[in-house]
Amino acid sequence: MSPDTKDGATIRVMTKEDYAKVKAFMKDDFYLWEPLCQFSGESVQQQNEEKNDEFHLSMIAQGTCLVAIDENNGGRLVGFVLAGAQFPEDIEQHRVEAEAMEQHTWGRTYRLLSKIEREANIFERFGISKALYSHITSVAKSMRGKGLGSRLAATLMEVGRSKGFPAMVAFCTSFFAARQKEALGMQCIHSLTYADYKDAQGRPIFTPIAPHTMARAMAIRL
Repeated sequence: MSPDTKDGATIRVMTKEDYAKVKAFMKDDFYLWEPLCQFSGESVQQQNEEKNDEFHLSMIAQGTCLVAIDENNGGRLVGFVLAGAQFPEDIEQHRVEAEAMEQHTWGRTYRLLSKIEREANIFERFGISKALYSHITSVAKSMRGKGLGSRLAATLMEVGRSKGFPAMVAFCTSFFAARQKEALGMQCIHSLTYADYKDAQGRPIFTPIAPHTMARAMAIRL
């Protein structure tokens, strides 16, 4: 993929050398704004950190992750996408991993995403044997509202097509993330309302602020 530059921001494929900056960016720009983490009061990035790093680096090695660089500001990182291949057998593996996780915010989030992943079942629904999974997309606060997130998602679709993926899927916990992907042609194939996702005592496990009322599985054929 050739680098794509617009309004001073260049999007290119992420390398493992980028990961230290991406990880620092996630701490300051992703976890503080992601609806399920935002008011948790926990250091979510430190939860399951070693395995998350391993997972992220495995996706980077596939050449399916992207970074956005601000060419007008010393090459500052202003956005990224972590994405990678997903296969039918991963659904059960993720369920097992989710059930074994601790009762912290990341563990609860992973269990929620695993439930949505099983119920959406893009492989059976689309009749495919692999998909490009858009795991995390984040844009710097200073760059929001300028179309960079949409550019990252659209570029990822191009990467997916070039690598022979028949579809792309994303699990959106944010209303704005889902709306952005819908504008690019992705469809909601499954949703789960936070108010209906409860613990053993009947209490909602997540209570993010409006308009974040549900998590959605968004997908598109490539």
